[in-house]
Amino acid sequence: MRTLFDGEHPVSYSQFHLGTGTPPVEGWVMDDCFAGQCNGLCGAAERGQLMLITGLHTGRVPVTVELHDTAPPVPELPEVVEVAFPVIRGPVGLYSDFIDDQADLALAPDFYRVRYCAAGMDQARAMDCRVDDDPALDRYLLQFWPAPIEPDRVIRTTSEIATYWHSHAAALPAPTRTSSERARAVANDPKYARKRLIYRNLLWAGQQPDGPLGTVELARTLVLLDRALADDLVVLPASTQRDLALWTARRAITDTRLDQVPWISDALSHLGHTDLPGVLADESTALHALGATPDVPRTVVTSPDEHGVPLLAQAAALPALSAAMNPDPTVALLDTVHHALHAAGAENHRALLDDLRAAARMNER
Repeated sequence: MRTLFDGEHPVSYSQFHLGTGTPPVEGWVMDDCFAGQCNGLCGAAERGQLMLITGLHTGRVPVTVELHDTAPPVPELPEVVEVAFPVIRGPVGLYSDFIDDQADLALAPDFYRVRYCAAGMDQARAMDCRVDDDPALDRYLLQFWPAPIEPDRVIRTTSEIATYWHSHAAALPAPTRTSSERARAVANDPKYARKRLIYRNLLWAGQQPDGPLGTVELARTLVLLDRALADDLVVLPASTQRDLALWTARRAITDTRLDQVPWISDALSHLGHTDLPGVLADESTALHALGATPDVPRTVVTSPDEHGVPLLAQAAALPALSAAMNPDPTVALLDTVHHALHAAGAENHRALLDDLRAAARMNER
């Protein structure tokens, strides 16, 4: 067992968060984190974060975060719940509504089971705000260990406030869209158009290329790493672009050993000839299926972009399959290359670029 954090952490509005380098879908609200769950204390339904409910409304609470190799014994604490939590991109940190209140947990990307335990929630609820030298009445424990994705569960409940939040979560309607579907809807929502334009201008720092390299969002990865190759790929014939997209997707899957997973290997053997199975057609659904597969290969790499953050290579590679099937061959190629480069990581992306350049030349003959 390793203790990743042990100290007091700020809370506001009876909540704090555990966030990762994977941002939640824009426009999310608190209930999105609990939709489809039976527990109302640890919300894991919104990608990239946990929403953690406390008894105290405002102030600081004692928090301990532990990493275990396997599931530890259930602590003798009054409130205990468990959720599945895939960490596909780092860093991972605790944070509240105040940007300075963060703690990097040095938690490697993986598929985790998380146990959230609490004590003193009703007493802290009655206190409401903790200031100055007030005693800490509630305390919290987060335990992580690698495990396949399984449904959340409530192990123990004793307090009135925990009972209330569990009832609230259970009454929420089940999600009608995956996070990938919600993200696509947000991308097409005019309400966010100006914000996306500002973000794109900041991202490119005034150097946004013309044509697909500037308008296809994921093309930026290739532009940053090999602009000459990017320029060559976007002018290739559509049939060649499609062939290279399929080649790149196969390369990403085999390099990350996902071809050892039977249901992925079967889809790979039919890639480009038939439609993808439904489980692979949506990124969030595919990730859930991957995390639910026992003994799936797991490799941590460093992102090849300017951020240099840890990534789960298999989670980065899997979307390459659906990306390669995009109806637009230029988008298919640029998106697939993006996923493959991240799956290769800073450690191996140069070899992938060299082989992709050679494959492009071979297809031109």
